[in-house]
Amino acid sequence: MACDEPAALSGIFTRQNSSSASSLDFEPDADYRFVESLEERYKCTYCHLVLRNPHQTGCGHRFCQQCILALRELNAVPTCPVDKETIKMHEVFKDNCCKREVLNLHVFCKNFPDCSSKVILGRYQEHLQQCLFECMQCTNDGCRDRVLRKDLKEHLRQQCKFREERCQYCNTYVVFINIENHEKNDCPDYPVPCLQNCSQIILKKEIEKHHAVCPEAEVDCPYKQYGCHVKVKRGKLAEHENSALREHMLQILDKNSRLEEQISDLYKNLECKEIKIQQLADAIKKCEKEFRQYTQLFGNNSNLMALASHLDKSARLESQVKQLIQMANQQQSKLDLQPLFETIENVRQKIALMETYDQRLVVLEDQSSKHDLQINIHKAQLNKNEERFKLLEGTCYNGKLIWKITDYQKKKREAVEGRVLSIASQPFYTSRCGYRLCARAYLNGDGSGKGTHISLYFVVMRGEFDSLLLWPFKQKVTLMLLDQSGKKNHIVDVFRADPNSSSFKRPDGEMNIASGCPRFVPHTVLESTKNTYIRDDTLFLKVVVDLTDLEEL
Repeated sequence: MACDEPAALSGIFTRQNSSSASSLDFEPDADYRFVESLEERYKCTYCHLVLRNPHQTGCGHRFCQQCILALRELNAVPTCPVDKETIKMHEVFKDNCCKREVLNLHVFCKNFPDCSSKVILGRYQEHLQQCLFECMQCTNDGCRDRVLRKDLKEHLRQQCKFREERCQYCNTYVVFINIENHEKNDCPDYPVPCLQNCSQIILKKEIEKHHAVCPEAEVDCPYKQYGCHVKVKRGKLAEHENSALREHMLQILDKNSRLEEQISDLYKNLECKEIKIQQLADAIKKCEKEFRQYTQLFGNNSNLMALASHLDKSARLESQVKQLIQMANQQQSKLDLQPLFETIENVRQKIALMETYDQRLVVLEDQSSKHDLQINIHKAQLNKNEERFKLLEGTCYNGKLIWKITDYQKKKREAVEGRVLSIASQPFYTSRCGYRLCARAYLNGDGSGKGTHISLYFVVMRGEFDSLLLWPFKQKVTLMLLDQSGKKNHIVDVFRADPNSSSFKRPDGEMNIASGCPRFVPHTVLESTKNTYIRDDTLFLKVVVDLTDLEEL
């Protein structure tokens, strides 16, 4: 399918092998100091700077790739600024020979004269990643200092305020600017003075234990419960006990006397209650006797009102007797330990029962773990089989792949954050016994397209019938981004496999190095609301292999 002309031209200029896309390159806007004066033939005819990705026109002049594209965008019919010749885009070609010469020009390090290194332009960025005089950000969290690479180790070890230092008391690693606060507030081994002014220095974690024995701490007299409310220092407690021995004995005797009086009063109350109970019991017997007499006297025709009165009196007396018996039992239960012994025995029986339950639970847990292990093994096998069936169901054997990429925004965000840089399609084949192939996409770009484009590559994979096929792979490959509006405004890029490239030889490993377009389609074009390449957060990529002159086994 044909696409718009600028996109097609971009595809022509950017096609290259993905394995070398990031090997030699340089930043276009940097101020380079060349060891030798830059010759005119290495300068762009348009921007007059050093050529980056040089392209040569039909009139023989060289331009940067971006400059010649800019000329095409500025003018419908671009002309050469030197000889005013019309630039015919089909005559423009990538000047790899000039590019190699430019990338091998020697330049001074930007940190000259501190750094005296001379490196080729293509390795300039690689040198800066190792240059000892390159200014770089401190790697400690929270530190914003920038130091030379050669001084970074010293900065991290001795100068950075956010470095971690070992606490001299508890050996815990703490950020340097917080270490003083840590020692005073959090360190359990920090020495602190006793709060009781005993002049001892104690570890913070043992301060409470010290207070329990500190001779300067004020404590209550041991005879406080007997009436002595004096507070003295622990170190002078023995002296107080000796000096106040007589007073303590008198207080103990007084307390014992009061307890004996209370016990005596309790016994008296109990005797009074027993006497009253006996009186009430006698009254009940008397009432019962009178009731029998009335029954004999009146028979069935007795005075019901008199009988009802005696019955009410009897019920009240019986209720009072029950209350007194209950109170007496409560008084007696204070000295009765039998309920306590019964409660303890019940608790013991319950504990023994719980222990048997624990043993049974251990056995059941062990059996459950074994069952869970077996279930997980079966689940893993089922998932593996299900993935294999899905793969077999979606495999194409006609040299064509239509790749549906869902959750585009989520997968692109993962690529931007560096978690999942690339995604690969399911394998497809040129025939049942043909070449095994797949596609690989970098949603945040790769090489020269990183951060601005989607990069799309074609990958030759190791297959079961490789020993019967012709190598290297030589077929024409078409890469397409499908338009979902139905207007078929697909974005297309076509290339023929280079038989000299290692990307198309017979694979030694699982797959060869990918080859394709680092700048397949710009994010601005793909995500534009004017276009319909993405719908419902889903896009479709298509890869077509030309099967012409390809023999089937």
